[in-house]
Amino acid sequence: MTAHRDRPPLPGPEPTGSRPTRPDDPPTPLSPIVTDVPAPSPRIPAAPPAPHRPLLDMTIDGRPVAVPAGSTILEACRAEGIDIPTLCQVEALEPAGVCRLCVVDTGGRALTPSCSTPVTEGMDVRTGSERVRHARRLILELIGSAVRMDLAGPELPDGSVAAWMAEYGADPTRFGPPAPPAGPDERDDRHAGHHRAPDGAVAETMAQPVKVDNDYYVRDYSRCILCYKCVDACGAEAQNTFAISVAGRGFDARISTEGNVPLPTSACVYCGNCIAVCPTGALMTRTEFEMREAGTWDAAAQTTTETICGYCGVGCTLSLTVQDERIVRVLSPLGHDITRGNLCVKGRFGYAFVQSRPTDAGEARTG
Repeated sequence: MTAHRDRPPLPGPEPTGSRPTRPDDPPTPLSPIVTDVPAPSPRIPAAPPAPHRPLLDMTIDGRPVAVPAGSTILEACRAEGIDIPTLCQVEALEPAGVCRLCVVDTGGRALTPSCSTPVTEGMDVRTGSERVRHARRLILELIGSAVRMDLAGPELPDGSVAAWMAEYGADPTRFGPPAPPAGPDERDDRHAGHHRAPDGAVAETMAQPVKVDNDYYVRDYSRCILCYKCVDACGAEAQNTFAISVAGRGFDARISTEGNVPLPTSACVYCGNCIAVCPTGALMTRTEFEMREAGTWDAAAQTTTETICGYCGVGCTLSLTVQDERIVRVLSPLGHDITRGNLCVKGRFGYAFVQSRPTDAGEARTG
């Protein structure tokens, strides 16, 4: 057998002199083990300074302003107190620019979505021209004629869709009475590109039965405006589960699981992050849905308490909505550094045990 002369020596202790080591040789000294760990500082470390952003000069509605570079037109306008309606924008997700309700006039051939367009030096923005108002009015009419909008729109900073309808003079009923609602799974079974010619007597709608197939939340796609927020929250921008996406094309486009399977057999992990970003109530916790159906949901009687989730050590902030001394909904602040509005299934839905407590000292514990 030929010796492997080129093989490097195996790691081990350095040889003693020119002879091999013996059992009676003194042991090789080891590195000291540090046992005295310094105590942590009682001071909370300060956040790193924000990077310097030079100011850009621009004009909004004829008024010169200076805004930090990298700001969107929407951010610049809101910083100046100018109300621009939007449905598909949320601070925790990248701008989608889908609903087009936030369009402004920057002098180009087409109107510009303010939520996804960064400001540039010397930009001239007009937010309330007749061209802009006409576009917003038509968008509100088209959406309102096809989708239930009674729960749509953020409370702050813009107000409700009903208030926007009144401001822009939108009249969704001018397209005619709504068409009869679709049957169960009828819209899901439609083939892309196979459309029947409308007769113009009625306005096609998204109306369909509510999907209730799990204990946590429901899907009422008669309220869906295809803003893509739920898809983004389920995908690469937050959860990375990719349980839902957009299926179909044109008016038959819809949010669907892979193969249109029920949620319990899909990749859904029930984090509920899609609920937190839905602007229209198309996705809703089952508790809230059942209370609204029964007429017992009373926002005026509710209080909100912020606390820290106790399930693990991440430290997620919870916003507990309480009515009649019971937790009816759990959210998380969108602007929080840790959660950015996201939670797991335990944090968002694991509060039932709080309700399961004895009413007096003699009653046996439950749950």
